[in-house]
Amino acid sequence: MKEGLFGFDPANRQAVEQQQFDQLEATELYCANCRQAVPVRKFLLLILPEGDKYEYRCQYCGTPVGGKMDKTGQYYGVLKR
Repeated sequence: MKEGLFGFDPANRQAVEQQQFDQLEATELYCANCRQAVPVRKFLLLILPEGDKYEYRCQYCGTPVGGKMDKTGQYYGVLKR
């Protein structure tokens, strides 16, 4: 395998970029109750065989404003053993 500068394989660049994109976290989402984009907090709802289910809630009023299924989270590996 041929490596580029600093041990980075240019052929793997797309795979690395996709992995980084998959790990995005929401910091602000629209809250229908507050009628504006607001900072959110992430809460773990369930640990499932298919991944960890999280809910994003408005930091001001606590209204659920979104969700996420994380298949690479810290709890996901507990059920895979």
